[in-house]
Amino acid sequence: MPTIVVDVMPKAELLDPQGKATTGALARLGHGKFENVRIGKRFEFTVEGEVTDEVLAEVRQVADEILSNAVIEDVVSIAVDGETL
Repeated sequence: MPTIVVDVMPKAELLDPQGKATTGALARLGHGKFENVRIGKRFEFTVEGEVTDEVLAEVRQVADEILSNAVIEDVVSIAVDGETL
């Protein structure tokens, strides 16, 4: 069964408090090479049968309307079994 993966991230221009806290923690633990960490969300959809254009359009609609908040987040990728669309 194919898997569709949707990645949602905070908009680049917005502060990411979780990412900022993680960046600070990494520095305190001796991993100071990382200047910025951004934390997002990953959704996986297992599909029975073939992933058609209709299925992808429905996933895109769900991602835009339900999985992300368009004011503060972007849907940054939709991939099927590792192949970004």
